[in-house]
Amino acid sequence: VQIETEPDGLVLVGKEDDIIKSQRITAKVNGREVVVFYREGRFYALDSRCYHEGGPLHLGEIEDINGQPCIICPWHKYTIALETGEGLYQGVNPLEPSPTPQWQSKGVKQRIYKVTVQNKNVYVSPPDLSVSFDSDYFAEKYKNEGDLAMKK
Repeated sequence: VQIETEPDGLVLVGKEDDIIKSQRITAKVNGREVVVFYREGRFYALDSRCYHEGGPLHLGEIEDINGQPCIICPWHKYTIALETGEGLYQGVNPLEPSPTPQWQSKGVKQRIYKVTVQNKNVYVSPPDLSVSFDSDYFAEKYKNEGDLAMKK
């Protein structure tokens, strides 16, 4: 994919129809490997390497948890909300008589990106590096390893 930067800094990652068809693609955005998912009429983009140990999120399964789509990392089953980048886990309150696991947030762990669709093209906004996230470590680590988009 030829990466072109649009005048307002948006990075073209692909054609809307292609991404809808394939449901997910990886692309380079300012040198970082980003995965773009299409799910139920919406596009989501996040760092493609899991914040935990750098697992390949583009190979993960998407599941709906409490009504929000989440990517499950194939390496250690870490769960990340596509819309917010929050790390989710199932926790129980030990003080409850028969505690049932509830999904809870660890806070935003994975960097997410704004996706814009214009004229059937899909663009991703460059990252705001003034704010840091756990996934930045792996985004940087894998940045210069060439195009390992579809390899582990």
